[in-house]
Amino acid sequence: MNAIPSPLQAEDTPTTAQAPTGAELVVSSLRDQGVEMVFGYPGGTIMPLYDALPGSGLKHILVRHEQAAAFAADSYARATGKAGVCIATSGPGATNLLTGIANAYMDSIPLVAITGQVPTGVMGTDAFQEIDIFGMSLPVVKHSFLVRDAADIPNIIAEAFAIATSGRPGPVLVDLPKDIAQSRVEAPRKVEVTPKKIQNPDPIAIARAETMLECARRPVLYIGAGVNKANAVNALRRFNAKAKIPAVSTLTGLGTLPTDDENFYGMLGMHGSKPANLLVQEADLLLVCGARFDDRATGKVDSFAPDAKIIHLDCDPAEIGKIRTADAAVPGNLKKAIESLAVSALDIADWRSKASQLRKQHKFSFDAPGSGIFAPAFLDQLSRAAGDKFVAACDVGQHQMWVAQHCRFSRPEAHLTSGGLGAMGYGIPAGIGAKLANPEDCVVTVTGDGSVMMNIQELATMRRYGIALKIVLFDNSTLGLVRQWQELFYDGNFSEVDLYDNPDFAEVARSFGIEAFTVSRREQTGPAIERLLNTPGPVLAHVCIDSRENVWPLVPPGKSNAEMMER
Repeated sequence: MNAIPSPLQAEDTPTTAQAPTGAELVVSSLRDQGVEMVFGYPGGTIMPLYDALPGSGLKHILVRHEQAAAFAADSYARATGKAGVCIATSGPGATNLLTGIANAYMDSIPLVAITGQVPTGVMGTDAFQEIDIFGMSLPVVKHSFLVRDAADIPNIIAEAFAIATSGRPGPVLVDLPKDIAQSRVEAPRKVEVTPKKIQNPDPIAIARAETMLECARRPVLYIGAGVNKANAVNALRRFNAKAKIPAVSTLTGLGTLPTDDENFYGMLGMHGSKPANLLVQEADLLLVCGARFDDRATGKVDSFAPDAKIIHLDCDPAEIGKIRTADAAVPGNLKKAIESLAVSALDIADWRSKASQLRKQHKFSFDAPGSGIFAPAFLDQLSRAAGDKFVAACDVGQHQMWVAQHCRFSRPEAHLTSGGLGAMGYGIPAGIGAKLANPEDCVVTVTGDGSVMMNIQELATMRRYGIALKIVLFDNSTLGLVRQWQELFYDGNFSEVDLYDNPDFAEVARSFGIEAFTVSRREQTGPAIERLLNTPGPVLAHVCIDSRENVWPLVPPGKSNAEMMER
């Protein structure tokens, strides 16, 4: 399938000797930061910026909802390691970005969001589409800028990128009043931004950590997403190739160690693997790298790893000791901290043997009853068939947990998901951002019949740009994770989870110009995966599954991670 040719052919902006406008300075400043692609949706107050885009060299992706612009920019950042950029107009355009900005904040993703604002002369008068996005965004950004002088724009944009990408990454908002964007600037102020450096780890803290590791007999390596954000993946892999410590991961840390690594035992937490949770609960030491003891990982924190001492490595000092006191606190440059740990293979042969036995004893079975498609088996086969180029851009719900449990990931960039915020509707925009970032990757959005309806309009974006995203849509005609909790913890009182009136999703996709097909029987799994992966261009596989299927194992609320419910 080819992209739809546009009847509107943008012409290059004529060369002019006039001083640049504020909007033109934004565009040139973005180029100076190495930006190649932005995601957005035009409107009244941001129109001067859109007037400056044609001929600028920036590739603009027109999404069909501002939330999708933020999600796609977030995913683009995760896939590239660079700051993503999204653009929207004032009022509802800006507020529609907020969920995506919050998503980036919760998962520490570098993002620069540029919003239009009403002219400065009418600010504070409740002008049309005026909203205080500066104030509204404060709890979910690292920093916000309200541009008061167009001459400051080069400095503001440079500082926004420095803040977004340095230290613990996160989103930054730049609010641009329309009159500032339209004004001409004779002498833009010189850019003088020096990114802040993260402190080096304290040698005394490193020495203490080394001593604790050498004394441990049941250590566990607890991996979070901070390892990837610190560009420390290879350092961690080299460290554990020597130390050979049984390792577990948070949801967003998956792929830091390849999921088929001999020392990796899966995700821990509420829907973690049984070996991972049992190992953590029996550990006498946790080496925590770039993780924050999130409640979904720890369960009942008072009973989490009760006999374990804690070595905590993190770039953000605020995370160390916030939830669990560290016996060896190592704030600062995470990559250098890992590289500084001079530890060879530990004397833990019995512990490794026990870990291996737990893996064999609790190996997941894909032999589910019935003749219908079993989602965990489908995902296992899909990720293995796609190989090392596989990237899952995942929505939120039961399918999200099945992806985390059963897909094979060779690198952290291969698993893109809304972790801290848990935002439904992330999947398709995230898949778009990831595929545009790395066109050679096999990017698959995994979504559900609940999540997909939240940003289904982005099928039009896929069609417009010929984005060869593959979509697996698990349809159980219910809000599966909510239904599961209502079944288990609310006496089966199923309240507002029945999606019996879903449309024919394959027909919906075809109406957008996307090839689609529907499968429901187990013997269709292999052919469906082959068709999905081998069809040129975008394609949607509508996979019907049993509405009664649950995610297992499950740690009930208020329980220890050792108290897992199983099928």
